[in-house]
Amino acid sequence: MLPEQTDANEIKTLARQLSTLLDTTLASQSELLAKWQPHLHNPHYQPSAANLAAYISLRRHDLRQLQSRLSRIGLSSLGRCEGHVIATLDAVTYALAMMDSATTLACPLLDINRAMTRDQMLLRHNTAQLFANTQNKHGTLMMVTLPGEAASDYDVVREMLESGMDCARINCSHDDADAWQQMVTHIRQATQETGRNCLVMFDLSGPKLRTGTMAAGPAILHIKIKRDDMGNLLRPTQIILDGSGNPGCPATGDKSGLIAPARLSVAPKWLQKLKPGDRIKFHDVRKRKREFVVMEQISNMEVMVSCKEGAYIPPGTVLEHVNAKHQHARVVTGVFNAPPQRIHVMQNDVLLLTREQLPGQVEQRDKAGNIITPPRISCTEPEVFSFLQPGHSVWIDDGRIGCLTEHIDTEGAWLRITQVRPSGEHIGAEKGLNFPDSQLKLPALTAKDLRDLDVAVQYADIIGLSFVQHAADLDLLHTALAQRNAAHLGIIAKIETREAVKNLPDIIIRGAGRGAFGIMIARGDLAVEIGYERLAEIQEEMLWLCEAAHIPVVWATQVLESLVKLNLPSRAEITDAAMSGRAECVMLNKGPYILHGMSVLRDIIARMQSHQDKKTPQYRALHW
Repeated sequence: MLPEQTDANEIKTLARQLSTLLDTTLASQSELLAKWQPHLHNPHYQPSAANLAAYISLRRHDLRQLQSRLSRIGLSSLGRCEGHVIATLDAVTYALAMMDSATTLACPLLDINRAMTRDQMLLRHNTAQLFANTQNKHGTLMMVTLPGEAASDYDVVREMLESGMDCARINCSHDDADAWQQMVTHIRQATQETGRNCLVMFDLSGPKLRTGTMAAGPAILHIKIKRDDMGNLLRPTQIILDGSGNPGCPATGDKSGLIAPARLSVAPKWLQKLKPGDRIKFHDVRKRKREFVVMEQISNMEVMVSCKEGAYIPPGTVLEHVNAKHQHARVVTGVFNAPPQRIHVMQNDVLLLTREQLPGQVEQRDKAGNIITPPRISCTEPEVFSFLQPGHSVWIDDGRIGCLTEHIDTEGAWLRITQVRPSGEHIGAEKGLNFPDSQLKLPALTAKDLRDLDVAVQYADIIGLSFVQHAADLDLLHTALAQRNAAHLGIIAKIETREAVKNLPDIIIRGAGRGAFGIMIARGDLAVEIGYERLAEIQEEMLWLCEAAHIPVVWATQVLESLVKLNLPSRAEITDAAMSGRAECVMLNKGPYILHGMSVLRDIIARMQSHQDKKTPQYRALHW
């Protein structure tokens, strides 16, 4: 057979396959649309729903061989058809017909072009509907989580707005209604003064599963000293002697490394006699001689001292002041607020997740060192025991600690630590819990969410719904908003569980079928739920599905995390930020270097948008 005949046969075969594919796609599309029709209350969303149905129908087939054969003869491989599925199939069908001289087909190019143009405009329209009145209408928008100080420091909010914040996220898991109101007041003031608009999203907490409270540890101040690898002192530890009458407390820090010194409560008259350079002698709980050196007087009731040796100081410790004239004056340290315990776990340890809301507690040992009772924690939602089964995995603290449920009894679930770093990890209060193997059926809106919603509807442009599981969860939020005369507000559904990923098409239809709607890929909990190794794959599929549905996506969680918190970005973070430009909006979390993070993100996205539009490379000229 001649090569020309082979090519002709190949084209005829491809034409038949594509015709069959188009017919099956249209048939399946009709079935899906009929199922979704009761929920499509917004008539403007009908074309987008039809395209989503077509995309899902198309992706039920393995198209890899067909794609390869189409690309070899210079035709579209269907790999970028998300936004206009049927129009793409029609265009390739027409192209095959034109290549087959034996086939005649009316020229539908004008109709195909109109359909593609319309579908591309629908995504822009739906994005503009959700993120109304933002200046950056055609680029990727920037959402930023407001820190607590945004309620008290107006300049923080104004600087964020001037740095490019298009939407301010208020996390309802933190602060309170008064603080939220003040944040909004600062945002509105900044928009008036700068002329730059900024939307406000109230992010409802949802049924966030966390560890419960922890029992108080011993009321002892542990002074830790920084030393080098040879054991030499790097720097003394600072402590504040406090004469205000407030209880003493340990040093506190956050993920950014900022530390507030520990405090010891002392009598004010004794405190006021201290001078820089004076020495204060004492014996710690182990009867070791230790010494403070007075550094400076911070206020009438606060004096900073330093210590060069580690010590354990309980309330009632006698401090002896020795001044320059060798005069001695004694004082007894006052009440000390004991910090909550933290449970240290190692590989293969046993941990009890209690049914009752008991404070968490470290393991109890007898005098011989044998464990009497294992460490225990509780869960803020005891309802999880209705769904937790032996063999189910449990993850603690954003996936840092992996556990396997060995058995369940009247006390609770006995967990075996299966994944932890070699040195172990500490479990504290209010750390995230994930149950990826358990089909949890928890209310989408908690009592707290409904109270927070009463506040949010007064100020919000968008409501964020956390831990969406099912399409019906959107109905609950729509009803709650309608009851508060706020049905006009946009909604962003945060996808962060296996169940939500499985139900994503129905969630989209139930949300966008009523009004302004978007999806947030909440990659923190999502990675724990589906496994880190699947995160890249799933976030790609979600981007494709949302593009087919013509709805905006918010790319969230740990974007430039190290840069924002430590001012030191990783190479992987920069690449991740570059990829985030395929979403309609990128969310940054709070941190001390947030303004720098915003500047870097804005620069990265601006550069990448001239190279890529969604999945499609943009071939601008390269000047090397």
